[in-house]
Amino acid sequence: MARPLRIEYPFAVYHITSRGNEKKDIFLDEKDKFIFLEILSNVKEKYNWICHSYCLMNNHYHLVIETPDGNLSIGMRQLNGVYTQKFNKKHHRTGHLFQGRYKAILVQKQSHLLEVCRYVVLNPVRAKIIENLDDYKWSSYRATIGLDKQPEFLYTDWILNQFDSDKKRARRFYKDFVLAGIKNENLYENVKGQILLGEEDFIKNYPYWALRELVMNAIMHRTYESNAPIYIYEFSDRIEIINPGGLYGEVNESNFPNASDYRNVVLAESMKVLGYVNKFNYGIKRATDELIKNGN
Repeated sequence: MARPLRIEYPFAVYHITSRGNEKKDIFLDEKDKFIFLEILSNVKEKYNWICHSYCLMNNHYHLVIETPDGNLSIGMRQLNGVYTQKFNKKHHRTGHLFQGRYKAILVQKQSHLLEVCRYVVLNPVRAKIIENLDDYKWSSYRATIGLDKQPEFLYTDWILNQFDSDKKRARRFYKDFVLAGIKNENLYENVKGQILLGEEDFIKNYPYWALRELVMNAIMHRTYESNAPIYIYEFSDRIEIINPGGLYGEVNESNFPNASDYRNVVLAESMKVLGYVNKFNYGIKRATDELIKNGN
């Protein structure tokens, strides 16, 4: 389930991925997928989202969402929360359905949105579920190229307008663009942790409080059972955090007494620059306070 401290602002664009707990399936039949898309449609309408692309796999899903009102977290809480309730009731089960917190990658629209949307709809081919992308009906691809009626929650105009003002030609060019990417290197193959996708100016102009959240997430969701450091990298098109232990790192009081033993200079100095801490141990205390305050 989503936690507070998300990077949100008006018209932010995200590539969202949410996976089943313990890598288990979150869609057991076609009815489950219809239910999920119906909930997505309701969330889109309620929170004024723009859905550029989507793909439902058996044990996870991908969404490319733009938020004119800067309200990703509240919408995601409803999307995953309501679907979990309906799934559990339908299949006579209880407990968590999704694997912790969903992943949301902030995307620069003009430079990277097309590539991200292509990556999303190519998932069934990369997973070798199908050979012909036209055969997969649980993504936005068929509607975007005109094979299926466009669902109300899907917005294809921005994508198609990048290719041609004539919709018929645009659909043909879009299809060629997607198919040309099948043999391309995986967009996220060497990426770990939450990142930003965009050009250099997008990274430089990225608000300091957003990088602060990136650092906070790394601390909150790391493991304190090893001496592995947390690394922060700044690339020309993204910021990346390598976070050993990742989402499964436990955060509790027993982890903190020896936290200074795991000090990472890059992380500590970054937190100082961001005005978040004076000393590393105080930063851990601050992170603990944030967790308690937000009900984690």
